[in-house]
Amino acid sequence: MRIFNFSAGPAVLPTAVLEQVRDELLDWHGRGMSIMEMSHRGKDFTGVIEEAEADLRELMGIPANYKVLFLQGGATQQFAQIPMNLLAGGSADYVLTGSWSKKAWKEAQRIGEVRVAGSTEADRFTRAPRADELQFDPQAAYAHICTNETIHGVELFELPELPAGVPLVADMSSHILSRPMDVSRYGLIYAGAQKNIGPAGLVIVIVREDLLGKALPSTPSVMDFATMAEHGSMLNTPPTFGIYLAGLVFRHLKAQGGLAAVEEANVAKAKRLYDLIDGSGGFYVNPVEVASRSRMNVPFTLANPALDAVFLAEAAERQLSGLKGHKSVGGMRASIYNAMTIAGVEALVDLMQDFAARKA
Repeated sequence: MRIFNFSAGPAVLPTAVLEQVRDELLDWHGRGMSIMEMSHRGKDFTGVIEEAEADLRELMGIPANYKVLFLQGGATQQFAQIPMNLLAGGSADYVLTGSWSKKAWKEAQRIGEVRVAGSTEADRFTRAPRADELQFDPQAAYAHICTNETIHGVELFELPELPAGVPLVADMSSHILSRPMDVSRYGLIYAGAQKNIGPAGLVIVIVREDLLGKALPSTPSVMDFATMAEHGSMLNTPPTFGIYLAGLVFRHLKAQGGLAAVEEANVAKAKRLYDLIDGSGGFYVNPVEVASRSRMNVPFTLANPALDAVFLAEAAERQLSGLKGHKSVGGMRASIYNAMTIAGVEALVDLMQDFAARKA
């Protein structure tokens, strides 16, 4: 029996995709072996990675002058790898909207000069910054944002206006592929796979070609975007199973009607959950400013924290998993990524309504 998995990541994957993986695991397309056992340089896997890239380009509308890289190390490695590749002896601006953008900023300080262009930490990361709170350096090598903060449940729906010529770099790990994005507005997009793409360990980098070739001399070859692009993400052995599974997810999203259809479903799921929270008379509270509420990660607290453990125990009885909030903020958190079904959200809403009726 499949439970409803609200974990922030590694997260739920589409059942249909997992069933296909199961069916192909021992014998991929009649080859007598698993995709995990194949040479990454053979024609079979070359076809897999090329199809995955083509489907991702189609889904996101990625322009031809952008490279798509399938790399390892997750998004956290990119916190260092990006300044290694883009700082080029200059400085970069970071906008702090939650734990992950703050971690990225701290890691970048190990590589070179970075500054805070704006922060909402004084408001406990409960909203996106206003335009008048941001100050960007017109000489910055790049400006970094996290477009969806997994822990605090803050999503950016409006991009900051940058000085001419300053590339925008975005960590989209927890909401990539959840809605259409204009890739041309970014210099670089990166995303760990374990939310909306596939298994942990894979990270996707989408980088504009004019930003390649600027890596610091000390950058290892395997961490140089230009080198990895030149070798088609295969300077070393790539995470073949993760790429294969990501490709199946991309194909699945296309079959659903693309990102416009995916967004429509995500809006409906998020609205159902937020409406329940807002209509609970204060029994449940989401701390995020309404305009900044994430569609992917919904943190909430109970009016009486002593009931947290009871709520989680009842959730487990109903086969609802992964609802405990991050240790830094407490409470609860429901991550409702692409693969979370409306049935899963309804099951959570039913529990919350019943629990509030009995405990309020």
